[in-house]
Amino acid sequence: MGEYTLRCAGCGSLLSDGATSCPLDSGLPRAEYTERRFKPRELPGIWSFIDWLPVDGWNPSTGASSVTYRSSGLADDLDLERLYISFSGYWPERGALMRTCSFKELEAAPTMQMLLDRKTEEILVVASAGNTARAFAEVCSVTGQPVILFVPVSSLDRLWTTVEPGRVLVVGVKGDYADAIKLAGVLSSRSGFRPEGGARNIARRDGMGTVLLDHVRRFDSLPDHYFQAIGSGTGGIAVWEASMRVIGDGCFGERPPRLHLAQNIPCAPVHAMWHGMSQEEMNFDAYGCPDGMHDDVLFNRNPPYAVPGGVRDAVISSCGRIYGIDNTRAASAQRLFERSEGIDILPAAAVAVAALIDAVESGFVGRDEEILLNVTGGGVKRLAEDHSRMRLKCDLRLGLEDSVDVLLEEILA
Repeated sequence: MGEYTLRCAGCGSLLSDGATSCPLDSGLPRAEYTERRFKPRELPGIWSFIDWLPVDGWNPSTGASSVTYRSSGLADDLDLERLYISFSGYWPERGALMRTCSFKELEAAPTMQMLLDRKTEEILVVASAGNTARAFAEVCSVTGQPVILFVPVSSLDRLWTTVEPGRVLVVGVKGDYADAIKLAGVLSSRSGFRPEGGARNIARRDGMGTVLLDHVRRFDSLPDHYFQAIGSGTGGIAVWEASMRVIGDGCFGERPPRLHLAQNIPCAPVHAMWHGMSQEEMNFDAYGCPDGMHDDVLFNRNPPYAVPGGVRDAVISSCGRIYGIDNTRAASAQRLFERSEGIDILPAAAVAVAALIDAVESGFVGRDEEILLNVTGGGVKRLAEDHSRMRLKCDLRLGLEDSVDVLLEEILA
């Protein structure tokens, strides 16, 4: 199984298992696995990469993986010889079986398994703009574990499961994602509750890193370029870390794929920081962020950008780029992908497709280079053909001015 030690990506200090921070600096905790060879096991879904996941066991009812395939339609449209698509969603004809239609399932399954392995009785607290909450609701409904979800009221319509909802409590936050994070933090600081951890959760990052591992397993190589739309940028960090593990095997070259990370402008904090803007210059309220975005799940006011082991380190180390994609280009890219590949995708994924188009047109990627495009969600229309969806009810609405004691009363009732 995934035996590991935990080390700070900044100062290099060894950390205790379960730590989400280092007492000496702000570096991200990073798992260093005992198994150094890339040896996928004969297990279903992401559990085939269990040696590089921070878990002891695995659940056959969870852990659906992304599916990587060689593109023909979009590749022809963009005149690319080696374009590969990692599809995270529901597309059974391709073997993709994520019922929440989002790669956030890659985070939820190993996180809940890690908690099960540790036999903790604490209740997990998750803040989300929608997709992450949906993934945790589905997984927890399958495993029977409790979870409390803090989601902006404007995103509550994104919450549904394809199984009977389990021990899931939904808090509608009167504010945006940043407010949901603050309120979740207040509750998770109380005894009996546990924060999910966000970018500092190694199970979350290493679960997302399986996107790259699936490509390496299927095509026996590391791609030259990797494209993904980001909110916090955690997925980009995850792929960078996974590539370093693959390189450590010694059989797949010495260079990580160049990260091409895309945000939806003008509500794009990571893109703004990459181009040297200060917090004062990033006046996102003036743009009404996140309202009006092609997909507001890509808006995170406080991404792990400059922390050791964070987004900036990952992009610089890989000689990558960060893109700003407006709504018009994202919508056009979404239409192109759906026409050429034959499956519906979530709006956030279209931002990554638009970045790929930008890179091709600017000549930053060569037509014969190996490219991995992460389509982080799709197949909602296809899912409707096979499965019904059950909306999650909102149990309580809170704002920053409210006390979480009201929530505690609801939980104890």
